[in-house]
Amino acid sequence: MAEPDKLSPVQIVKTASTSLTMKLLQEKLSKYTVPQQAKAAGIYPYFRAISSEQDPEVIINGRKVLMFGSNCYTGLVNDPRIKEAAIEATRKYGTGCAGSPFLNGTLDLHKKLEARLAEYIGKEDVMIYSTGFEVNLGVVSTLTGREDYILWDEQDHASIIEGRRLSFSQSLKYKHNDMESLEKQLQKCDPDKVKLIVTDSVFSMEGDVADVKTITELAKKYNASVMVDEAHGIGVFGKGGRGVCHHYGVADDVDLIMGTFSKSFASLGGFIATDKEITNYLRHHSRSYIFTASITPASTAAALAAIDIMEQEPERQEALWDVTNYALEGFRNMGCEIGHTSTPIIPLYIRDNFKTFAVTSDLLEEGIFVNPVVSPAVAPHDTLIRFSLMATHSKDQVTTALEKIQKVFRKHGILE
Repeated sequence: MAEPDKLSPVQIVKTASTSLTMKLLQEKLSKYTVPQQAKAAGIYPYFRAISSEQDPEVIINGRKVLMFGSNCYTGLVNDPRIKEAAIEATRKYGTGCAGSPFLNGTLDLHKKLEARLAEYIGKEDVMIYSTGFEVNLGVVSTLTGREDYILWDEQDHASIIEGRRLSFSQSLKYKHNDMESLEKQLQKCDPDKVKLIVTDSVFSMEGDVADVKTITELAKKYNASVMVDEAHGIGVFGKGGRGVCHHYGVADDVDLIMGTFSKSFASLGGFIATDKEITNYLRHHSRSYIFTASITPASTAAALAAIDIMEQEPERQEALWDVTNYALEGFRNMGCEIGHTSTPIIPLYIRDNFKTFAVTSDLLEEGIFVNPVVSPAVAPHDTLIRFSLMATHSKDQVTTALEKIQKVFRKHGILE
């Protein structure tokens, strides 16, 4: 390499060009100042460091706070049986796989989990991905071709949206949980082309449940295939926590059932459950599967242990619904706007970005951890506080949260 004072004219031009590019990039990105404004106002609500396990009570900045922001609906994330399973797997296999499942990253433990999930969900085969996001990204973007169709609910998770954007297929959006809108979009499709309907089972921000029964009926009528994202349905609905599709008796009519390990399974990773023809194709074409390292042995063993517990302890699911119904009644009696939720995900609509941040900050001061949801995660006029429950919450903890929320909401003029 040439010395700095001996650069050739070509190198000088390249260096100047690179410097200019970086300056333009930094100049462009420096215009994004929303986080700085929130920090200056003392209401920035993200990256709050937790220094304890994710139980109903956590420690933030040295003080105990009630956690109503977790997605671990089963409350298993701190279960000693799952911890021990993860530890034993780490002792046997090490901390990682150092490669993708396509090459050197497949363990016999992975195959065991895939077989167990296939039995649990009731499908021929299962593929494990490193994250739930990668499942939707890699499946939705891969299955259909240029002349085919992807039909998707306008409130689908961001991972489905990104998968749809990567696909070369024609994209048709239907109104949220509106079956008339879905049918109108199906009528636009060439009857001889593949049509894939993709929906969440439980919508992650609003907490309402997809009309999977009607979706499968329409799929039969128009010869379409159906993929359901059960990320927020597993562990909550269905016998043994198998999800919304099982709860409504349509699992056999749904072609692909997706799940994630990062919520009720108290782990990390994701899966797609379907027939062997589809998994055979995905294993050799899905980029987020082929080009990503496999999930760790610890994550795999944790998910395996979680399935057993969900099946063997139905009282855990009963406890979740007990506190969920108690909280729903409390918020309705308080006069909160909670939309159409009927699940452990309870949206408390604020409908103002700045006020949503301020409420979140004030609630943390009161010892209540909740998640703010603002645009672009939702429309600007739909900003909300996302209050979520775990099976391990007590009614006394929910009562405390209701009292604190009422106090803060009244302070900000959200309740009369």
